Amino acid sequence: MATLAVSRLYRAIWRWHFYAGLIVAPFLLVLAVTGTIYLFNDEINDAIYPEQRFVAAHATSVPVSRMIGAALAAHPGAATRIDLPATNDRAAVVFVTPTSGDPVRVSVDPGTGRVLGSFVYERTLVGLADTIHGSLAIGTIGDRIVELAACWGLVLIATGLYLWWPRGRKGLGGILFPRLWAKGRLFWRDLHAVTGVWTVALILFLILTGLPWAGVQGDVLKRAFSAVGIGYPASNRNYDPPKSIPMKAVLGEAPWTLEGAPMPASDPHAGHPGHDAMPAMAESHGPDLTDRVVAAVAGHGLHGGYRLFLPAGPTGVFTAYSYPDRPQGQRTLYFDRYSGRLIREIAYADYGWGAKAIELGVQLHMGNYFGRANQIVMLVPCIGIVLLVVSGVVMWWKRRPAGRLGAPPKVPEARLRGALAMLLVAGVLLPLFGASLVAVFALDWAAGMLAAPSRPMPEPG
Repeated sequence: MATLAVSRLYRAIWRWHFYAGLIVAPFLLVLAVTGTIYLFNDEINDAIYPEQRFVAAHATSVPVSRMIGAALAAHPGAATRIDLPATNDRAAVVFVTPTSGDPVRVSVDPGTGRVLGSFVYERTLVGLADTIHGSLAIGTIGDRIVELAACWGLVLIATGLYLWWPRGRKGLGGILFPRLWAKGRLFWRDLHAVTGVWTVALILFLILTGLPWAGVQGDVLKRAFSAVGIGYPASNRNYDPPKSIPMKAVLGEAPWTLEGAPMPASDPHAGHPGHDAMPAMAESHGPDLTDRVVAAVAGHGLHGGYRLFLPAGPTGVFTAYSYPDRPQGQRTLYFDRYSGRLIREIAYADYGWGAKAIELGVQLHMGNYFGRANQIVMLVPCIGIVLLVVSGVVMWWKRRPAGRLGAPPKVPEARLRGALAMLLVAGVLLPLFGASLVAVFALDWAAGMLAAPSRPMPEPG
């Protein structure tokens, strides 16, 4: 009886593994391929656009206002941001919203102020991979699909480990190494199982460090961290103006910890006695003040390798933030657009420990923290996912009855109380996943009511 119960449980877990793989395998494959591209984003861009990435080493740089002016002369419109390089042999990049057409990024030589070229980010290989990796290039709906794929990836990991467990099998073939001499389905089963067990920890790490960037789960984490005081620095919460807009909504991007942080505001009347009715135009900060802000940023210890966002709207601010490979160097400084005074500074040291952990995980996830070795380590799970998807599809194709889906049959007698309890807990912790579980159970029940008896598939292995 015990053996029969184990067999039923095994087949029930296999059914969950099959359906989870069927649903999310295409998306995991896309995430693995685009993630691999983005892992080596700098190397790829350096190879494809060297003329826009590298400049002759220079001892001094032209004023930042001159770089922005050169970019606008080449591409009339509005400048929103400039990325200043960390070394003297790299180009600066000015972000321009032109009077017509898509936003462009204009490369400028900091030593001469000469425009080197321009590109639309989403039309580059790295930009396309970045967009697809985050949202499948279809916006909010795509973001939710990616989040669901990551959540169901956790189900694949849990069920896959259960199916892999040796259960008294002799020898390590098919467990820790594939039996390369095996033929047909057995070879692909070995490849699938062994690849999974050797890469499971890194795949799990990728999923867990990627979920904070997802729309639903990221918001849940931020709210939870804020509630218990381990996220956005509590010391800054009393300085936010009423009805302030979140940093990411204003700038389009921000460090994870500061995405929802309310932006400070410039004071249109500060330092302007007698000018209470002074119009606050988007261009009112002027080139001189831009250069003064850059000098002030340098005075606070940032001499390059940071992003400077120009103020938008009458209460907009200059925002300079560094986002180095090691998050301990993150700093964000806000300056008044009229007076150029420093309004506020937030550094990594100010974050709560939960936010620090997320920021560290993000940099490891992107392969940044410890250089080339980090890239190679993160490449391993990407390759592992590709092999798992390919071998899983081949196994299914070889096993399925001709002309049919070949799904494992339902096992109503199986005792899944423990597994279901874990799913329910996961559904509470991961709200979007929980909603999808409700939908899956409803569909499974409906399918069971309508399905005709079918010939069972052979078990894996």
